[in-house]
Amino acid sequence: MKRFNASLLVLPALLLALSPLAAQDKQRVSPHETVNATIDGNEVSVVYGRPYSKDPKSGEKRKIWGGVIPFSKVWRMGADEATLLTTKQPLDMNGTAIPAGSYSLFLLPEEGGNAKLIVNKQTGQWGTRYDEKQDLARIEMKKEATAKTADQFTIAIEKADAGGGVLRLMWEEAQYSVPFTVTK
Repeated sequence: MKRFNASLLVLPALLLALSPLAAQDKQRVSPHETVNATIDGNEVSVVYGRPYSKDPKSGEKRKIWGGVIPFSKVWRMGADEATLLTTKQPLDMNGTAIPAGSYSLFLLPEEGGNAKLIVNKQTGQWGTRYDEKQDLARIEMKKEATAKTADQFTIAIEKADAGGGVLRLMWEEAQYSVPFTVTK
């Protein structure tokens, strides 16, 4: 069991170390960030590109939802490399089991409001390379208005008041969220 746990730690570290090498083939446009949180004793992290609302070439403000991010189409959920979620323990995300490990995250927003979080088993790909056959799950997310406009795409992992956590995506005046709990 100890050997298995150690391999779970090595794989995400290796993927994170190799990501900059893969990015050298493509030119990054947006800054990148790693968000870490310890939720109920479990370490969860997300590595993602943070595009701005303004066009990087012209400086003009862009329409995000229904524009940069088209409705009813899979979006890479960030910029450049595919967004990477790593969890050291299994999660239950809104009723869907996510085993411990690393996954790419994509988003499928709908014009009517909500969106689906796509958890994909393939990792390390450039963000626009999406293989639906590698999907582990599609999980319903809740849409709400933000209290403050987010000019840069932001992902947060927060502790929930009743236990577990919440994964939040914020950009422009919209926020999508999905609750999760740590399973043993």
